[in-house]
Formats: sequence, C-alpha cells, structure tokens
Amino acid sequence: MTSITCCVAMVLPLARSLTLMKLRPTKSYSKRATEKVKTPSSSGTAILVINSGSSSVKFALFATERKMPRLFSGALERIGLPQGRMRVKDSTGKVLVETPVSLASHREALALLLNTLKNRPATPTLVAVGHRVVHGGSDCDCPLPVTRELEARLKRLIPLAPLHQPHNLAGISAIREIDGSLLQVACFDTAFHHTLPRLARLTGLPRAIQDGGIRRYGFHGLSYEYVVGTLREQGVNVEQERIIVAHLGNGASMCALRNGRSVETTMGFSTLAGLMMGTRSGDLDPGAVLYLMTAMGLDAGAVQNLLYKKSGLLGVSGISSDMRELLNRRDDPPAKEAIELFCYRARHHLAALTASLGGIDRFVFTGGIGAYASEIRENICQGLAYLGLRIDIAANQANAATISAHGAAVTVQTLVSDEEHMIARHVLRLSANPALGQEASRS
Repeated sequence: MTSITCCVAMVLPLARSLTLMKLRPTKSYSKRATEKVKTPSSSGTAILVINSGSSSVKFALFATERKMPRLFSGALERIGLPQGRMRVKDSTGKVLVETPVSLASHREALALLLNTLKNRPATPTLVAVGHRVVHGGSDCDCPLPVTRELEARLKRLIPLAPLHQPHNLAGISAIREIDGSLLQVACFDTAFHHTLPRLARLTGLPRAIQDGGIRRYGFHGLSYEYVVGTLREQGVNVEQERIIVAHLGNGASMCALRNGRSVETTMGFSTLAGLMMGTRSGDLDPGAVLYLMTAMGLDAGAVQNLLYKKSGLLGVSGISSDMRELLNRRDDPPAKEAIELFCYRARHHLAALTASLGGIDRFVFTGGIGAYASEIRENICQGLAYLGLRIDIAANQANAATISAHGAAVTVQTLVSDEEHMIARHVLRLSANPALGQEASRS
C-alpha cells in the first residue's frame, strides 16, 4: 500500500465515525458569555474547573455567587512521573499548599485534590465539575453535561486532537470514578467556531470526505468567548466593530469576529494549523508531510510526534518551546530566528484575516505571550501601518490595556483571558437545571 493510499485509508474510517457524532444542537452560542446566570438554590456551594493534560491537572474553584469569585487555583504536576507536586493558591495568589506527592494516575491526582479541598476549613460544598475539552465535533455548539454516551463520542475524536483529547477525557473518567453523583460538564474549545460560514469550514478535499466531517473546526474558543464577553462589559460595540483576536501562548491562533461571532480562524481541522507554536509547526505544505513519509521513511506515528511535539519554536531554535527563554537568549542566532519566524507568521495571518472582515477596527492580544510579551506584540504590529495598526511604544512596554498610538485607526489592546472562569459560568448555568444533573448521574 502506498503512503498516499494509507493516508486515505486512515481518513475515511475517521470520516465515517464523525458522521455518527450528532451531538445535540442548541440555540445560539455566541452571546451566552454575557447572559445572566441563575445560581443554584443552595448557598455555600462551589464549582471546580479542571484542565487535564498528559502529566498535569490545572484547576480552579469558583463560588456559585453572581460574580463567581475564584476561591482557589493550582496544579497537580508530573502525574505518572517521579517527583510529583501539588500546588494550591488562594484568590490573591498566595501559596497555601506546595508539597511533593506521588501521583500515579489522573484518578489518584484528582482524588487527592478533592480530598484537599474538602478538608480545608470553610471550603464551600462542591456541586459540579467543569472540564475543558479541546474537541466537541461537528454538531456541538455548546457545553454539555457528561454522560457515558457523550464520553464514547468524544473518544472517537481523539485522532483530531491527539495531544489533548485523551487527557481531557482521563479527567472526566477519574471524577466519575471518585464521585459519580457530581454533575460534570464538558466545555469545548471548538464550540465558539460553530458560527463559521460554510466556505470557511471547507478544505478543498473531495466532497464525500468533507461531508464525512473532515473540515475546518477552529480552537481556543473558550478564550475567544471570554474576550468577546469582556469587550462587551467594557462597552465595546462588538456587533459593529471588525475585531481580530490573537491568542498567543504555547498553542496559538487568531480569530476574526463579526457581530461578536467567529467568521474565520487560523486553526482548522486540527490544532496543528495556522500560526507557528511552541512545539507545533503551524501551516505546512501537505507535500512536505508526504515527503517525510515517502522519501524519509517516517511512519504516521513519527510524523505526528514531529509535527506536534518537536517543531515550532522548539524545532526552529533547537533551544526551547518557551518564548520567555528565547527572548532571554535573543542574541543567539537560532533563538532570534525562531522569534522572528513566529512574528512573521503571525503578521501574515493577521493581514489575511482582515480580508474576511473587509478591514479591521480592533486587534486584541491575549494568551500568555499575547498579554505579557511586549516585544512580540511590537514585532507583530511592525509594517502594518497600512492597515491602521500603530502602537504606542511606552504603553506597550508597560503592558497597558490599550497600546495603540493616539489617533491610530485601529484600537490595539491587551487582555488577560480567563478560560477557567468561562467554563465555570457555563457549568453554573447548567447546574441550575437539576434534570441535567440527574440525567448525567444515571448515565
């Protein structure tokens, strides 16, 4: 079997499985960030938000009050590895717990977390758990209560997000095993992009394959949703402005917004596409993938490992996937080139996204790099004065909320996204409906 035939053979079964994944469609998703939510009737309750990775679990606990204050946050690190560690911080960032622990599995890590929270004085009663799940499939435009059926469907999406989906699901199954009575809610990074126009979803593959679910999805939706909601709270007319948001972190993407909804984004079928990232290549000619397989003898697993874990900033610099470390070593030619390529790719995609909007009125930087790395923001905006982007150097270096120059046609902002708070809001809304919790617990 040739490499190309092998690739098609791998894609067609996945396409068939995607057609079976008809998750429940719901009403419009894009304005839910600013809707008022109904608080559960019991007082002194809390919602736990979990982001399960391959060897870590990040978490945050929110009170079920109107503004949903963050009570605790932290991480369990090095799951399944030696020298595990648990860190818990309060709402001010003060470290309450930092201790070495043995964490053989996600179940063991989450059992330790729930027990730690339960035993802390005055900690509210846990009523629900929200999970960040990277991929929700073609037809899911909203968060969903977790059932066994939903878990099975999400497992079939693992080939679309192999770095994230298995570990997201590990967190869900661990909580179910520890306390099956807790309502669990899956919040999808793809859901916000359900509003993409049909042309923005298409790939150019044969229609039969695309109709089977091989299409552009988009990711980082929880971050974009939070940004849209925050802009509304700040008085920005998101329904009128042409807005582009850059979520720049170890994973990176951009999104073009019209009427507060996603109309184009840089990521596509998988989290590999678009901008260059910490360890991911970003856009790559498919011919290069075929060459890696046919001429260099790499099998599918080796190519996947190369594109997801060994490329991007790490691969180009040969030093690190961490932008902070590369900036500290900017005089090293490989580090300098990796930084410049990251910014060049971002600048290229930013300009391309303006075509889907017919221009740009506001540009928002978020994510760990976008919100804090002034040098990267300045580099990306250089040469884009023709689009109306001009930044104030002093404001940018101070990480001010607005960094555009006085009189510039485009407002440029920095904004710290809070995906955990976005998830908590969704969980609170669903936890106000007891029937959903009963349905999930029976599954």
